[in-house]
Amino acid sequence: QVRLQESGPGLVKPSQTLSLTCTVSGGSITTSYYSWTWIRRPPGKGLEWMGAITFDGTTYYNESLKTRASISRDISKDQFSLQLNSVHPEDTALYYCAAGSTGWDLHELENWGQGTLVIVSS
Repeated sequence: QVRLQESGPGLVKPSQTLSLTCTVSGGSITTSYYSWTWIRRPPGKGLEWMGAITFDGTTYYNESLKTRASISRDISKDQFSLQLNSVHPEDTALYYCAAGSTGWDLHELENWGQGTLVIVSS
């Protein structure tokens, strides 16, 4: 079974870059036709789909984050990463990575990491 684990700093200063990595085990990030996704949940709010990278390296982004978000991967380590530039306090959230074998929509995500809390504060 695919397992995912998020890692990264828990505190980021406003205007800086948030960087998170998701390490995948029990599978390869190049397995057809998997999608590897980042989602977040701000305090008191619902889940927000941020973006995804597919098994062949194609990336997709939430339009509202497209100018600030970047998703990349390291095939040799079975990791994929999120960078979010110019963060502000509203980016404070629980950040999750997840995997889907048939797509990247929230309802298609079959395996989730535990989530990591990122606080944006000076």
